[in-house]
Amino acid sequence: MLRHAIAPVRRYTKASHDVVRHSRLNSDAKILLLYVQGLPKVADPKPLSEHAGRLGLKGRAYQKAKQLLTECGYLHEWREQGARGRWVTEQLLANVTLTREEAAGAREGEVPVSAPPSERPPTVGGPGERPVGGSPPKEELEEKNLPHPPPEDDTPPPDLAEAEGVLLSLRYVNRDLLLGVREARLLADAAAEWLRRGVTAADLRRALTTGLPADGIRSAVGFLRHRLLQKLPVAKAPTPAPQPERPATPPRRNFVTCPGPGDEHVFRPRGEETHCLRCRTAAAYEATLQQWVQGISPGGTHPSSA
Repeated sequence: MLRHAIAPVRRYTKASHDVVRHSRLNSDAKILLLYVQGLPKVADPKPLSEHAGRLGLKGRAYQKAKQLLTECGYLHEWREQGARGRWVTEQLLANVTLTREEAAGAREGEVPVSAPPSERPPTVGGPGERPVGGSPPKEELEEKNLPHPPPEDDTPPPDLAEAEGVLLSLRYVNRDLLLGVREARLLADAAAEWLRRGVTAADLRRALTTGLPADGIRSAVGFLRHRLLQKLPVAKAPTPAPQPERPATPPRRNFVTCPGPGDEHVFRPRGEETHCLRCRTAAAYEATLQQWVQGISPGGTHPSSA
């Protein structure tokens, strides 16, 4: 392939190779990103949909480009209620991938971590210009006024939120492990299982970034899903609940021969008794009967006086 290129001296936009060669962004998303970044700073701020309309991106084509820019960390949105109670959408489109925290910092005028050092504001002197990844003068005005507040997202459980944060932080260890927000949420449950099994967030991050392929990673999602499943540690055995102590059973005594009347028989004594229960009952009955025969009641009084 022959190539002929003349570097323009005016009316051009600096484009990073990370954007031009991005494997996940389609051509519509790349053109929209470069178009907005090339707007003059004095241009009136407009919502992203109007810029897309000027490029002929409408309907599903625009929605797909917007979705890809959001998933890859180039586009961030905030919905807030204004002073008059109207809900507005505020947008930030950067030419570098930003986390939610970095985007919030750029929104407030801070330099994102992803911005190159040469584009940071000077240490002394007057205030510098907004960094790359910053927003237009008014940070892209409202895209649509909503009569009702937007629905609130469900707050994920703590283990899923921690796992998602670990997955999104892998990009700082190796750029091949860059994940979008939706990709991280798809893998969050598998990563959270590690945390449930007693693995710390630091150990999980180390397990996912150690021993990476020398020839690079073609699919961050596929690689991380495979490693999360194949290297899943063994679950800890549950600690058995302590059983209540049972009172000690006194040892059973041996059988002894009862010296009472009748055929020879044996019984198992419970205490110091020498006769079986039947013989003792019969003896007590005979003693009571003899007392009545002799005219003495069991209570010590004569029957006639009762």
